This record gives sequence, C-alpha cells and structure tokens, in this order.
Amino acid sequence: MARVLIVGAGLTGSLCAALLRKEAPPPVHLTVWEEAGDSGGRMMTARSPYNPQSTVDLGAQYITCTPHYAQQHQSFYDDLLALGILKPLTSPIEGMVMKEGDCNFVAPQGVSSIIKHYLKESGADVCFRHRVTQVNLRNDKWEVSKDTGPPEQFDIVVLTMPVPRILQLQGDIANLISECRRRQLESVSYSSRYALGLFYEAGTKIDVPWAGQYITSNPCVRFISIDNKKRNIESSEVGPSLVVHTTVPFGVTHLEHGTEDVQGLIFQQLEGVLPGLPRPVATQCQKWRHSQVTNAAANFHGQLTLHLKPFLVCGGDAFTQSNFDGCVTSARCVLEALKNHI
Repeated sequence: MARVLIVGAGLTGSLCAALLRKEAPPPVHLTVWEEAGDSGGRMMTARSPYNPQSTVDLGAQYITCTPHYAQQHQSFYDDLLALGILKPLTSPIEGMVMKEGDCNFVAPQGVSSIIKHYLKESGADVCFRHRVTQVNLRNDKWEVSKDTGPPEQFDIVVLTMPVPRILQLQGDIANLISECRRRQLESVSYSSRYALGLFYEAGTKIDVPWAGQYITSNPCVRFISIDNKKRNIESSEVGPSLVVHTTVPFGVTHLEHGTEDVQGLIFQQLEGVLPGLPRPVATQCQKWRHSQVTNAAANFHGQLTLHLKPFLVCGGDAFTQSNFDGCVTSARCVLEALKNHI
C-alpha cells in the first residue's frame, strides 16, 4: 500500500487528499500533517471559548467566482452549494468591488467547513501540531521528521505549506532544489496582516447597516465584518461575532511584536472606526505572516515536482493565485502529476 503524506491542512492540502482518494488507484494510505491545532490554514474559523456555536472567520471572508472559473470548476462549486457548505453572499458589504459576471459565496458554518468537508471525504489520517522539520531519502522512501516524535517513512510527499516554510526544511530536500529553482521560490512573496476576532454575549446589538465594510481611511483597519450577519446566521441564542482585518502596512510594521500589544493597538483604532462598540466576552488575535501571495512562482503551472522516484511535489497558491480557484487549480495539477507516478 502506497503511503502518501500531505503536509498542510489548508484548502490545497485537503483538496489534494480528497481528489487522491477519489481518483488515485487503490490501495493508497493518506496522511495529512498540520502544524496548527486545527484544519483550515488561511481559511480558518475560530470558536468562542464560551459558546462553540459562536464562530468567526479569521482568514478568507468570502469566495469570489469569476465566469471563467464558474465554468472551469463548476463541479466543485456545484457540490459545495448542493451540500449547503457554500451559499450566495446576499448581505451588504460596503466598498466591495464587483466585476460583471462575478458571484460571491459565503460558508454558513464558517469557511473552515470547506476544508473539513474535503478532509472527511478523503478519509485521511489527520494529525495536528505536526511541524515538519526534515525530509530525507531513505531506501527509496521519504523519511519525514517533525519537531516531536520519531520520523516516519512515506512513498510520496506533497508539500502545500507556504514557500518560505518549504525553503526552511532541512535534510536531503535542501539539495534537491537547484540554485535556479531556489531563486524562483525565493521570489515568491506574501502580504502580512493581523485578524482580530471578537465574540459577544447573546442579545448584544451591533447597530450598523452593513454586514461587512472595507475601510480606506485608517492606517490600521482595512476590513470589518459582523461575521454572523455576513453569513446570514443571526440568532437570539448566539451572540454576534466581529472580525477586523488590518492593513498590510500595519501588519508588516508590527509583524514581530507581541500579539497582546498588537491587539491593544487594533482595539484603539477600531474604537475610532466604530465608536461605542460593546465589550466582547472573548477575543482571538491571529497573525498572518503569510497572508496572500503577492508574487507567485512563475512558470510552474500549479505545482513543482522536486523528485520523481520517490515522488515529492509542492503545491499551493504560491504556484497559482491566492484565492479559492487558485488552490483548486493547484490541487488538480498536483493530482495529475501524482497519477503518473502512483
């Protein structure tokens, strides 16, 4: 039985796992390692510690589908819509730029429900708090080390974490990346920002006419969403939740600062944008060191194959574009590369 390791439980990793289960010839044993404590990656949904039904999307806020991808990826959209995992965005988002023919979707149960759906479909063994540190060649297999526990061996490895994390890996993998490829990978760049989620008691009113708003006049706050309102799941029994995304310049300036200090600065600026905001019962501040790809790896067509026997491939939005369709494109390209070698 071929043992396949997928590193990263974000959209590309989870979809790679689901597509492999569906299309790869059996028998294949799928394992997903994720360094965080939950799945989602940059499609992360946080829960209130006081009420797990109160959730907030700290990463992607909604999915924009262009006419081109509505056709190219129709089966993916149709499946998610049929299952109720995605629904059309009908709540007002002030300042959102709409192009002709585009459709926007939200995930009623939080955007991480998309990732959880694909992981469930894959039947993979999913392990959290597994941070990969080394990848070595051992007897025509990959020996993969993590920061805790013994190394494990796999026949195939798929790396879907941000490119800077791939370049940090130790072991034989470092020698597999030629100088030319290394320069191309080092040219990949990401924006950085913070997201602050606020959870409120049931019955709390946040009296604004919008569900989301883009802010253009503040050095810190770029986007605000009343998240339950955005997803059309307002309830008298569950308190509202709010998310603030900072500007990229603020994120870059405060990237190495303590999260508590940054949270205080965001609160100060938020008070200026939304005066009199009620006091939350809980908060969660998320640093996105690798938020969105601002410069993708050129000429890789969705994936980068580093080694053929045994097979090692890299995928993710760094090889396409930083959105839902970019991740779907990369996962499909990874699958095509893998099908030739399983």
